[in-house]
Amino acid sequence: MAGHDQGRPVVVVACDKFKGSLTAREVDDAVAAGILAAHPETEVRIVPIADGGDGTVAALAGAGFDLVPVEVAGPTLDPVAAHYAVRGDLAVVELADTCGLLRLPGGRLAPLTATSRGLGEAVLAALDGGARTIVIGLGGSASNDGGSGMLRALGVRLLDASGAELAEGGAALQSLARIDLDGLDPRLRDIEIVVACDVDNPLLGPRGAVATFSAQKGAGPREQAILEESLTTYASLISDALGRSAPEDTPGAGAAGGVGFAALAVLGGRVERGVELLLGLVGFAEALAGADLVVTGEGSFDHQTLSGKAPMGVLQAAREAGIPATVVCGRTTLSPTEAAEAGAAGVRALLDLEPDPELCMTNAAELLRQLGGELV
Repeated sequence: MAGHDQGRPVVVVACDKFKGSLTAREVDDAVAAGILAAHPETEVRIVPIADGGDGTVAALAGAGFDLVPVEVAGPTLDPVAAHYAVRGDLAVVELADTCGLLRLPGGRLAPLTATSRGLGEAVLAALDGGARTIVIGLGGSASNDGGSGMLRALGVRLLDASGAELAEGGAALQSLARIDLDGLDPRLRDIEIVVACDVDNPLLGPRGAVATFSAQKGAGPREQAILEESLTTYASLISDALGRSAPEDTPGAGAAGGVGFAALAVLGGRVERGVELLLGLVGFAEALAGADLVVTGEGSFDHQTLSGKAPMGVLQAAREAGIPATVVCGRTTLSPTEAAEAGAAGVRALLDLEPDPELCMTNAAELLRQLGGELV
């Protein structure tokens, strides 16, 4: 096999986080330790991965990006200590880390009032730091505000009929009468904005941001009706402010409660598939050179994985390179046929070693080391 030119097998370990248990780097380290304990002659290449959502900035830090600390407004405006990642004049800002669901105080959902302002504050910090390209990782959002909070942090004004500034959050957009773009930070005209996202939903309608994603942010039928009406008003007034039709039907406009729409319409961004973009940034193709085996995985290997989460991107890249790939996971709900069609040569679940789910999560690192030793 390819890696045997040097007489030693080469294994690439590129796993996503095991949610609630281990970070992506901790998963990779545990698998690698197991492989090396059983087969010390192996060359193990660790590549932390993510898909633009929760864990993206941490994965980039593991791949050699610098972390820049920044204090921003969380989803309920409480200050949070976040980071963005930098390499040269490229900055990567993660919504989940600034004002996502993870940042809700006490985990209390706030579908009508949560704001994306913190994301805009992080973009502003990246501009101040000299970034020429800013990647905005969407995913894990707490808000349904159409990205209006992000825009306000960047100088846009949202006014009611009396000319007063609106409150934060999606529900307040019901009272929106005019959007003033004059104060938008002029530096945004001269830089590249890339939206990393893995959903293709439009802003409005039956497949839109509210219909598809707001329930998981705490919106029931009454709140959903309010939010859909609010975002409809908002989209219309964005078009008025721009003097042209805003791209509310563009795939990805509905991402992160409509942050995708604001980034495309007002910031002039473009959408790229999160996992493919991130694999490029962490140098995954280079790590594959001469490899004999790829190990990827995440906490739950299921039908959501198949819709474009990070391990799916790894499986596709390995398949294109002609390298077998094995999946490690906490649990899987996929049949062997579905896993094989996804590109997995095998699937190993921790629940097969430890049937108690609680012990499985507590001892995930030790179980992954055990699995690692059996993989090569």
